[in-house]
Amino acid sequence: MLRVRRVGLCGSDLNTYRGANPLVSYPRVPGHEISASIEEVGAGVPQEWRPGRDVLVIPYTSCGVCSACRRSRFNCCQDNQTLGVQRDGGLSEWLVTPWQKLFAADGLSLRELALVEPLTIGFHAVARGRVGERDTTVVFGCGAVGLGVIAGATRRGARVIAVDIDARKLEIAERCGAKELIHSQTESLPARVQELTAGLGPDVVVEAVGHPSTFRAAVELASFAGRVVYIGYAKAPVEYETKLFVIKELDILGSRNALPEDFAQVVAHLSEKHLPVDAVITHSVPLPEVGAVLEQWSSHPEDYVKILVDLDAS
Repeated sequence: MLRVRRVGLCGSDLNTYRGANPLVSYPRVPGHEISASIEEVGAGVPQEWRPGRDVLVIPYTSCGVCSACRRSRFNCCQDNQTLGVQRDGGLSEWLVTPWQKLFAADGLSLRELALVEPLTIGFHAVARGRVGERDTTVVFGCGAVGLGVIAGATRRGARVIAVDIDARKLEIAERCGAKELIHSQTESLPARVQELTAGLGPDVVVEAVGHPSTFRAAVELASFAGRVVYIGYAKAPVEYETKLFVIKELDILGSRNALPEDFAQVVAHLSEKHLPVDAVITHSVPLPEVGAVLEQWSSHPEDYVKILVDLDAS
């Protein structure tokens, strides 16, 4: 049994609030970015999971028998149920979970522990794209997930070009490791990418926005023999110039959730203090103010990167 201490809110929670998350049925308690303290343990729990220890929760389930699980890709289990999405989440005072779904990092604060899961989404996308030190990587979107992509690609030695329509988010992207920044509302995205890549295009493009225009742009900008990784869901059908898939011989990859090794990589990155945590967490609120902050976020999404709910302040 866990006493929940901090819960992060992400874009999927905002879409749930708006009624636009296709994976959610209602009513639903949100919350899948969870840091907590162990309160009590049942029989058979290993001694390392002692009461009082701070942990984060891996919010996914896996069936163990589907084709994904048989390939050890438990993150995309066809029967996955994520906390706060297909089942009630952790935005509550108490939560009971199997000890196998806990991850500890004793050197991290509760704020940092709550940041691990959203950052793993980006780190997993980087792994899917096989990003290496010789790669130039364009990242669409500098929200929390996109910042995870930037941090993960930078950690692998890649050169990262960050793209967003918000100058403040681009500044945070630079602090997370982006070498070049493109404000796509004030400069030509195709021309600037061509300039920065000597006309060749980026080796990897990661889409972390979920808009038809950026879905298309990822394919259009990618280099010949490049890789495109999609994290976001487009909210409308996307029409492509499909000849680009063939002519460029692109690898088109989806990326969902994360694996244990992604969690370990993010914990290491945070432990080494490479991420500007205070810049990424733009808002911290107590539990009673969650409804109001969701309403404000929905009206002014440009003002928010990461919201952290502080249950100790409630």
